[in-house]
Amino acid sequence: MLSKKIEAILVEQIEKEGFSCNLYLAMATWAEESGYPGISNWFYAQANEEHTHMLKLVHYVIDRGGKAIIPAFKKPPVEWKSIKDVFVQALGHEQMVSKSINDIVGACLDEKDYATYQWMQWFVTEQIEEESQVKAILDKLNLLGDGSLYNFDKDIMSFRSNS
Repeated sequence: MLSKKIEAILVEQIEKEGFSCNLYLAMATWAEESGYPGISNWFYAQANEEHTHMLKLVHYVIDRGGKAIIPAFKKPPVEWKSIKDVFVQALGHEQMVSKSINDIVGACLDEKDYATYQWMQWFVTEQIEEESQVKAILDKLNLLGDGSLYNFDKDIMSFRSNS
């Protein structure tokens, strides 16, 4: 059984994961409309992954006797200045999600909810991978400078992890 505090912060995380899904969908559609099908596919895959994360949380809350409330999601931005800008914002977003996951883990320890603490370790590991992946993409973009994005767009799916 979840404490009310842990249930509440997990429901908040459901909202964050749902927003993440929508944010990456917005980034994907922007990239597709801008003529970058590879980058678009990468963001569509990210959106799918965030949707899966949200569902993992929903099922966990229900399995532990809580109420998994699905909130409204804030509308994400729809325009970015450049490909690099979209990835800089993606990295900032992943860092915010990592902080949120860490806050949940800390609350689990405070509440002595060791089952949820253990379960959340999957998300901790996942966030390390998410941040690392976007940082690697930004490193490649920095190497390109103002060069052609054609080959980058073709090769971006090689950055997908197996999670």
